[in-house]
Amino acid sequence: MKILIGADVVPTVSNIEHFKKGDAKSIVGEKMLEVMNSVDFRICNHELALTDTESPIRKAGPNIGAPTECINGYKALGFDLVGVANNHILDHGYNGFVSTIETLDKAGIAHVGAGMTKEEAQKPFIFEKDGIKVGVYACCEHEFSWVEDYGFGCNGFDALESLDHITELKKQVDYCIVLYHGGKEHYQYPSPYLYKVCRKIVEKGADIVLCQHTHCVGTEMDHAGGKIIFGQGNFIFAKKYAQFATWGDGFVVVADVTKDGVKYEYVPYEWHELGIRAVENAQFMQGFKERSEQIKDYKVVEENFAEMAARTVLGRYVKHMTKKELDADTLKAEYGNGLYHFAECEVHRETLITGLRKLYGLGKYGEFKK
Repeated sequence: MKILIGADVVPTVSNIEHFKKGDAKSIVGEKMLEVMNSVDFRICNHELALTDTESPIRKAGPNIGAPTECINGYKALGFDLVGVANNHILDHGYNGFVSTIETLDKAGIAHVGAGMTKEEAQKPFIFEKDGIKVGVYACCEHEFSWVEDYGFGCNGFDALESLDHITELKKQVDYCIVLYHGGKEHYQYPSPYLYKVCRKIVEKGADIVLCQHTHCVGTEMDHAGGKIIFGQGNFIFAKKYAQFATWGDGFVVVADVTKDGVKYEYVPYEWHELGIRAVENAQFMQGFKERSEQIKDYKVVEENFAEMAARTVLGRYVKHMTKKELDADTLKAEYGNGLYHFAECEVHRETLITGLRKLYGLGKYGEFKK
């Protein structure tokens, strides 16, 4: 059985009319369409709300949505299953979420990773062909979408529960896929936390873990008989949506699963004015291979992340909180110890997050209840 797995799909201004018309060839090009038609099962990450009535929630970052008519593009592209555990599925609140699920259901496209209850959100998707049973488990990091916060929404990754879910799923299937929506956006290496979490996910039963959300091609690692991909890049998500050079590059994974094991093929593509086009000998895949060699040394993972994190703390996080441009010395002198203490310690971090939710009426404390 051949399974194609792509990352983030979002209809945007450049191709929304083609999604509405169901013009798959214009969206992905002839070569990629041939690849998609040659497999038995197609999966992607559905990174938005499908709704005809916008109702954006309060959040950091963009509220992404598209008309329900865009489902015609998903049907034309042949998607059998979409992951809906991500940080944008609740961008238009309860009504937008219900509209999305109903639109997918009506089109006959299965979904995994979110639901109207915690039990629904945690439920994996299982399918079978030629005596091979495949399970898909989808989860996401904590960013404006967890079912625990709203009573509906996404299956958040919780090490106290999710790892057990994966172990139980593996007992039921021959091949286990985990879609993990997380990682640092636009960063082409795993964080130390993500590196450890994904290795543990494999140890608990996953045959492949695909980290989607970073919007860039990252690295890969083989571990304990399984494979981890730390960033596939976007699948169909307009390059002009961001100024980042890596935004338009990506690859789909084709897993050829047999009773004897699995073989993988990567099909790279680049952004085209209407969507994507498959390319051969893609330059960015060489960088993917080189970074994958580098992360075999865990010190590289730690050091690269520390360098990026220090720049980000100064350039974005603290500026956002203080509304000031601070140099490193001023930050350390005026804010450093307190920020570090509150962010590092579990109980202080929990207190900070819960207090802010209560003050601003977010999640279970008021934002877009049923």
